Amino acid sequence: MDFTFTDDQLAFREAISRFLMTEAPPELLRDLWETEQGRSPELRRKIAEQGLTALSVPEQQGGLGMDDIAWSQLTQELGYYAIPDSMADTAYVATGLLSSLPEGTPQREVLLARIAEGDVRIAVGHPVNPMVADVHLADLVLLEHEGAVHAVPGHALGTERNASIDSSRRLSRVHWHPDASTLLVDGKVGQALWADTLNRGALAVAGQCLGLAQRMLDLSIDYAVQRKQFGKAIGSFQAIKHQLADVASRIEFAKPVLYRAAHALAKGEASRDLHVSHAKLACCEAAWLAARHGIQVHGAMGYTWEVDLQMFMKRAWALDSSWGDRALHKSRVASAILADDAAIGPSYTFED
Repeated sequence: MDFTFTDDQLAFREAISRFLMTEAPPELLRDLWETEQGRSPELRRKIAEQGLTALSVPEQQGGLGMDDIAWSQLTQELGYYAIPDSMADTAYVATGLLSSLPEGTPQREVLLARIAEGDVRIAVGHPVNPMVADVHLADLVLLEHEGAVHAVPGHALGTERNASIDSSRRLSRVHWHPDASTLLVDGKVGQALWADTLNRGALAVAGQCLGLAQRMLDLSIDYAVQRKQFGKAIGSFQAIKHQLADVASRIEFAKPVLYRAAHALAKGEASRDLHVSHAKLACCEAAWLAARHGIQVHGAMGYTWEVDLQMFMKRAWALDSSWGDRALHKSRVASAILADDAAIGPSYTFED
């Protein structure tokens, strides 16, 4: 079986990278950090024009109908450029939940069509996250109550803003009261939808963290080439080489884990919880290591506002506990591999 990406998939990622490189330079990100809204309507509009908001919307509602594997590519680019927008929450996480609703569910088709057009912001409030991102701009917020899925207009929510170590994140606690007018599906149907929503959110974070890790590694390599001590570039010193090599190795080992999880989620495999949690842990660990070694390579200058590294480092720290902290995902992995009937061992690995 061939697990390599197709030429079309690689071209898609390259096109997105070129677009974000031009439209979201670090200077723009710094400017947005200092605004009240923290978001650029112009950048959001251009993202929609590129068709990214329509990526996983079904073709019947005007989308491209692409799956989680495509998002495993896109989220890496969102992380690499530290895009200051929770676009993935609307275009991937919320779209996945809405697409899974039974046909005929109120608002389903209308909302999916609006997502494809890029004229709606939908925030997702999952029980695993104590706060919700971008509620202050959301037209609609998908919330859980006793397993049921509710769609609550943003203006109908009570919100309490909460500061983040990452100045680009806009987080809020929400206060609301469920009623029949906001109900999309009841708890019997909703529980399975929320379980897959957690997986999509965690996979989106994993992809972003892998992109962040690569960006921090690239920044550290550039700095190690330019910075000189004792008449030599510090990148020529063995200790620096070892640190950068450790990060590069961690990134390369995390990539197939991310893609395996995306494949499991796209195919609806029974083991998708295991693979997604494995990906979240592996990719977040790569980002943590890239941040830690990046600071050391920069001689602690990486903490300062003037150095680009701090932007990506803070995003990695903030995302680490989003959509499930390490304890949650380690427990999901442990439950799968330590179960009495777990399909592990040589007899499964090398079966015909």
